Amino acid sequence: MSDIWLISDTHFSHRNILKFVDKNGELIRGNRFSSVEEMNDCMYDNWNDLVKPTDEVYHLGDLIMGKDENFVKRFKSLNGEKRIIVGNHDNIKWIVKEDLFKDVLMWKTMREHNLLLTHVPIDKSGLRRYEDNGENKLYINVHGHIHQNLSPTKHHRCVCVEWTDYKPIPIEEVEALNNYVAGENDV
Repeated sequence: MSDIWLISDTHFSHRNILKFVDKNGELIRGNRFSSVEEMNDCMYDNWNDLVKPTDEVYHLGDLIMGKDENFVKRFKSLNGEKRIIVGNHDNIKWIVKEDLFKDVLMWKTMREHNLLLTHVPIDKSGLRRYEDNGENKLYINVHGHIHQNLSPTKHHRCVCVEWTDYKPIPIEEVEALNNYVAGENDV
């Protein structure tokens, strides 16, 4: 199995996320979890069930919201060498002060996997990749931020926990994620 894992938008300790609803009025996480503690425990358990201590984990932002005095200790006990792609709700100064991640990044290009990791999905025009032979390809933008919503094009893959069953996913499974609807942007 993989030694590189991806996850986004855990929102550890975010009590109000259990009240968020989708466009149909359905609870996004509240249907699955009766408390924020249950949600946190599920994500912690899933993480350590899958990730080995020597693996790499890229968290694509929005790590925690709210107060949790046990969070730092518990998060540091999670397996893997952790890196974060900063999300719009992340407190960078606090993350650095608490030494939660090996790297704190705004984005990450993984040329060998043809992936561009970001928090927010970026415009398809920003995915252009020029090869030495002059070939023009597009990266796949692996992102978070949009939770249960569909990715904008076939060149995007959302790894928010709502799409990954509240687990990190192996990098090899990113291509298989099918969380978009074909449309005019898919040319």
